[in-house]
Amino acid sequence: MKWKVYTITTTVDAEDYVCAALTELGFDSVEIIDSVPLTKEEEKAQFIDIPPVLPEGDTTSRIRCYEETSEASDRTEEILSAIREYEDIVDLGELTVETSVTEDLDWINNWKQYFHSFRIGEDIVIKPTWESDADVKDGDLVVEIDPGTAFGTGSHETTWLCIEGLKERVKQDSAVLDVGCGSGILTIIAKKLGASYCVGVDIDPVAVEVSKENAAQNDLFVAIADKPEIIPGAVSFFAGDVISDAAFANDVTLQRYDVVVANILADIIMPLAPVVKQFLSEDGVFLCSGILNTREAEVRASLEKDGYEVIGAKHRNDWVSLAARVRR
Repeated sequence: MKWKVYTITTTVDAEDYVCAALTELGFDSVEIIDSVPLTKEEEKAQFIDIPPVLPEGDTTSRIRCYEETSEASDRTEEILSAIREYEDIVDLGELTVETSVTEDLDWINNWKQYFHSFRIGEDIVIKPTWESDADVKDGDLVVEIDPGTAFGTGSHETTWLCIEGLKERVKQDSAVLDVGCGSGILTIIAKKLGASYCVGVDIDPVAVEVSKENAAQNDLFVAIADKPEIIPGAVSFFAGDVISDAAFANDVTLQRYDVVVANILADIIMPLAPVVKQFLSEDGVFLCSGILNTREAEVRASLEKDGYEVIGAKHRNDWVSLAARVRR
């Protein structure tokens, strides 16, 4: 199936009016492209570390709408006529419409052509489930991953830093908690490194289901339970927010963990740290990653304020991972 794409060039002030006109014409959804900066509240809500650099004073807006059709008729004049109904109310700018055609592509799966197996350190290989020719040597720890629509192939610097931290700190019979498990990659690696009991939690139920599938793909025993419980030898995954949901956090606290790992962002790590204290065993370590090097000092200070001692740091390009222990 092909889609006809209409790109309307107008002004930022006219966006709502243009969208209203398109809705009246039967277009179900629109895409708005402009240079309006996010507010501080929007940046905070979306956990954005690096706001986009936008041109100053640009009031141009481009609005796209799509029409599913095999033999698309041209509705340019109809669209222009509907929008011009508002020309006495708002500045419509140049008001032009460009048309193009796009294929109905499989956006969910097309990215797979760019994800290939790779090696972390000397003996860990991350391999997509659909790849059969990965370079695997005897003694390698192999993790098969299909992220699906969850976050995490393992290739990002922050994940590398977490994996290096897990290799150093996970021992036989360790209990490990992965907060923000995404595709489950860190939980799976912790289990393969010898951890006795591993739990992954994520606010996204889709990520939790993807994590379960990936763990099963790696021949791990995936526990089936409504909430965290102690099942030696198992990995388990649960949907919930340990920061805002005290009842869920209390369920997670049923087990104390030797390692709590969080590969998220600085703006989540800082409010998460006080909650993590209740999850840690007496000598447990909090491994946190996803921190830009420009925010390392800020996160360190926040951890220390919350009663942690930073006992290690790893750097990779622009990213930092910190290891911290609760001061006794």
